[in-house]
Amino acid sequence: MLPNEYPGTAPPIYQLNAPWLKGQERADLSNSLEEIYIQNIGESILYLWVEKIRDVLIQKSQMTEPGPDGKKKTEEEDVECEDDLVLAYQPENQVKTLDFDVSENRTEIEELPPIDHGIPITDRRSTFQAHLAPVVCPKQVKMVLAKLYENKKIASATHNIYAYRIYCEDKQTFLQDCEDDGETAAGGRLLHLMEILNVRDVMVVVSRWYGGVLLGPDRFKHINNCARNILVEKNYTNSPEESSKALGKNKKCSSWSNGLSENPGVYTCS
Repeated sequence: MLPNEYPGTAPPIYQLNAPWLKGQERADLSNSLEEIYIQNIGESILYLWVEKIRDVLIQKSQMTEPGPDGKKKTEEEDVECEDDLVLAYQPENQVKTLDFDVSENRTEIEELPPIDHGIPITDRRSTFQAHLAPVVCPKQVKMVLAKLYENKKIASATHNIYAYRIYCEDKQTFLQDCEDDGETAAGGRLLHLMEILNVRDVMVVVSRWYGGVLLGPDRFKHINNCARNILVEKNYTNSPEESSKALGKNKKCSSWSNGLSENPGVYTCS
C-alpha cells in the first residue's frame, strides 16, 4: 500500500509472502528493501524493489535448480529460467497480438507518422535512447521501423527494442505487439509498461548501444525509463511523479515493471 506521504517521507507498506522465504532469507530481503528506500528517499522506489526481488528469485532458482548454461541471446548474463519467474499479466480488456501481415477493418493510413527522439540515458558506457511515433495500423509500425533503420547510428545499435499499442474503436480491443531484438524479455517488459500506463495509438522504440560493461537488471530500468519519459514528454500519460504513483496503486505493476530513476546522458541521434 502507498501511504499519503509516499514517496516524500514514507516508504510503501508491504508484506513478503513465499513458502521458501523464512528466517534469515526474509530478514536479508527486508533489509535490502529498506536500504534501497534509504538510498532513494523522496523518489519512487517501487520498480527498484521489484527488480531487487527479481534478483533474489533468480539467485534462488540458480541455487536450487543448477543446470548447463544456455545459449545467451544478449551480452548480458541472462538466466534461462528468468521468464518463468515473471508473474503473468492478464489485462482485463480483450487484447489481440498481431503481426504485420494481419489485416484489420479500420482504414489504414499509409503516411509515415512523425518520429520524436527522447533524451538519451548513459550508464557505464551503454547508451539508451527512445524513439516515439503515433501509429494507427501495423503498416505504419513497419514504416516507422524502416525509417529509423535508415539512420546509420540507429541501425548500428546493439538492440532496437520496440512495442506498440493500437486501439480499435469498433471492436474495443487493442492490436499490440513487441520485439526484444536479442535483449531477452525487454520487449515484453516495454509492452507491459505501456499497458499499465494505458497508452494507445503509439509506438516506442528503444535503441541500446552496448558499451562493454554488463549492467544486469539496470538495463531494463533504463529501457523503461527512456520509454516512460518520452511518453510523458509527448503527453501520452501523466507527469513522471503522477504516473509512477499511479503505477504503484495499480496491482498489475507487481509483475515486472522496471525502475524510475532518471540519468540524462549525452548521446544524441543524428
